[in-house]
Amino acid sequence: MLVSKFRVLPLAVAAFAITACSKKDNATVDTTAASSTMAADTSGMAASSTNASGGWSDANIFAILDEANMADSAAGSIAATKGSNSAVRDFGRRMMRDHHQLRAHGQALAKKLNITPTAPPNDPLASDVQKYTETLNSTAKGKDFDKAYIDGEVDVHKKVLDIATKAAGQTQNTELKNLIQKAAPVIQGHLDLAESIQKKLK
Repeated sequence: MLVSKFRVLPLAVAAFAITACSKKDNATVDTTAASSTMAADTSGMAASSTNASGGWSDANIFAILDEANMADSAAGSIAATKGSNSAVRDFGRRMMRDHHQLRAHGQALAKKLNITPTAPPNDPLASDVQKYTETLNSTAKGKDFDKAYIDGEVDVHKKVLDIATKAAGQTQNTELKNLIQKAAPVIQGHLDLAESIQKKLK
């Protein structure tokens, strides 16, 4: 299944979804490279690319969040134009808006904390994002696309809660931890909406 290769991506929704769904509408697609907008001093908490236990460091978490937000915004853009069902197109636009905002929140917090996002050594996200985007681009507009996109979003958001728990357990930064922990209701809201659309597509 296409989303099985896309496990890491949903972390962004978990970590930065606190206020995104209630913010003003902004349909800008965020496609700029993470490194071009998140440059910061590499001192302090960004010194290590992984934490002592071999898990994700805060720098790793920020990098994953940024890449994931960028990718989900881009996927939403594809759905907004290729979706044949109005609910699918609306959901795509919502993901564009939310993840653009989520990415901005993540970048602001990373800058505030003086953390330079650094992908983990074995980060599969870049290739997964490419595969996911290629699948959406290669699926013809119509019912098949609608189903592929919504099924993928349901799967992604189900995995978000587990990934968020892992990230919250690994970070020692109170602000990042609180942001992740407060995101759960918004994640559930995205999942509920995707599942309701999924049922109607069957």
